[in-house]
Amino acid sequence: MNDIKIELSEVNPQEFFGDQNSHVAQLRSYFPKLKIVARGNSLMAYGESPILEEFQKRVDMLVAHFGKFNVLNDEIIERIVMADAGSDFEPENGTETHILHGVGGKIIKAKTFNQKRLVEATKKNDMVFAIGPAGTGKTYTGVALAVKALKDKQVKRIVLTRPAVEAGENLGFLPGDLKEKLDPYMQPLYDALRDMIPHEKLMSHIEKGVIQIAPLAFMRGRTLDDAFVILDEAQNTTHAQMKMFLTRMGKNAKFMLTGDPGQIDLPRSVISGLKEAVLILKATPGISIIHLDDKDVIRHHLVKKVIEAYKTIEHDN
Repeated sequence: MNDIKIELSEVNPQEFFGDQNSHVAQLRSYFPKLKIVARGNSLMAYGESPILEEFQKRVDMLVAHFGKFNVLNDEIIERIVMADAGSDFEPENGTETHILHGVGGKIIKAKTFNQKRLVEATKKNDMVFAIGPAGTGKTYTGVALAVKALKDKQVKRIVLTRPAVEAGENLGFLPGDLKEKLDPYMQPLYDALRDMIPHEKLMSHIEKGVIQIAPLAFMRGRTLDDAFVILDEAQNTTHAQMKMFLTRMGKNAKFMLTGDPGQIDLPRSVISGLKEAVLILKATPGISIIHLDDKDVIRHHLVKKVIEAYKTIEHDN
């Protein structure tokens, strides 16, 4: 058995180890084949050489982050330890990114690593794909960015759309007027907007067309200028619908497409427009594709466990 000793001369060891050595315990869970001991101003590890080398590399990254930002938490440790070799993880992305103040002064933030990447990608690109499982904040972050762009007068309107695939986008048989027919499909978008814009102002924006919420079928034939446009649930678009949507882009427009390829409701014989578009456009300048994962889940902690459990079953099948 080999061993290494990592001296923590650059940071406060007690803070680095965490309350009651909680950070050390977290490291043990990621390196179960090593014996890891916090001792004074150093971290000792015992085990096989290849694992020890990887452990030292990850600890050095954690020390660099802590030394620069004086913050270390469970999410940062997980991100650094679990990052793929050669990944684009950068320690400075560890702090939360403020987007805007919502209703009642609520601070709307990008809280996870990939949510922050999504914010940065939107600044640099006019078309962004946000792809990941439920609960990763794709839609919520997208709507926050759209509201910020509207408040900052970067765009004149927000257009939110999604395919009403459950009704085949043939909504005529449903009871009520058009708004009543559409609301069940648009509810996640309304929920996000209510967090960010006071009710009376939101209703005024909707009445004046400053904020437009409509099913994807209603986008046909339009040119969307001076707008921040979000296509939600994009995994449920067909080839024709996706091509139609992408070609609606007008001058001074930002397009964001969000979707979860693991929740496709299309018939088995129909190819998802989102999956196809990502393959076709992945190398196109001006288009960014951000993948979120279960580490970005910000709903109830059980949501992450559900995603992990289903991922295991799907992998086995």
